Amino acid sequence: MSDQPLLELKGVSKSFGAVQALTKVDFGARVGEVMALVGDNGAGKSTLIKGIAGIYPFDEGQTFFDSKVVKIHNPRDSSALGIEVVYQDLALADNLDVVANMFLGRERVLPPWRLDEARMEKECVKTLDSLSVTTLRSVRQAVAGLSGGQRQAVAVAKAVMWNSRLVILDEPTAALGVAQTRQVLDLVRRLAEKGLAVIIISHNLHDIFEVADRITVLRLGQKVAEFNKNETTQQEVVHAITAGKLESVPGMVQNEH
Repeated sequence: MSDQPLLELKGVSKSFGAVQALTKVDFGARVGEVMALVGDNGAGKSTLIKGIAGIYPFDEGQTFFDSKVVKIHNPRDSSALGIEVVYQDLALADNLDVVANMFLGRERVLPPWRLDEARMEKECVKTLDSLSVTTLRSVRQAVAGLSGGQRQAVAVAKAVMWNSRLVILDEPTAALGVAQTRQVLDLVRRLAEKGLAVIIISHNLHDIFEVADRITVLRLGQKVAEFNKNETTQQEVVHAITAGKLESVPGMVQNEH
């Protein structure tokens, strides 16, 4: 695990009209580590992630990647750095098989414009094997027939296939059963062990304490705490989520523009 953050945000803010969604937030993610991002609904978790992903570029503050200042204006910029986000809806095409989903929009082709099915299948299997995903019967089965845990595994494998260095997982265990949740949490740990930086958003503190190394708490768009998992308790994290001290009282944006 590196002490130097791969991704570091310093004083990032974001507003939508009169609503201040984030206020001067510092945040970082290190290689080989799982950083959890927690907070109540409306805390700013999604806005922070979408800022990193280039969907809602930050209004102010600095973003460092590999210790260099970077500008993330759009998702293409984020992807080029090696940042991949697995959203809660997973964005998989139910009618396509696992291989087709993993290469969607990035298909391997042979001249003249013929899909290189054998190569794609081989790369797909190699990626799944590297993550120890053993629950899929075949990479040629349609995604529609997969369980929630299997779908999550495919979405994560798709994210790590493209030379990604930072993987962000949005509520990866939501609506999963006990066994499937275990599989996904094991997969999250393996991502960190493979040398990736991992950010996980979850409302489930039990899952967070199973898998995270550090925990960042947002409240009303401000960072109110950062914990080392081994030096805190669920009660302490809950207290920060519900009553963490705010630097300023959120309200209307004061005619800044």
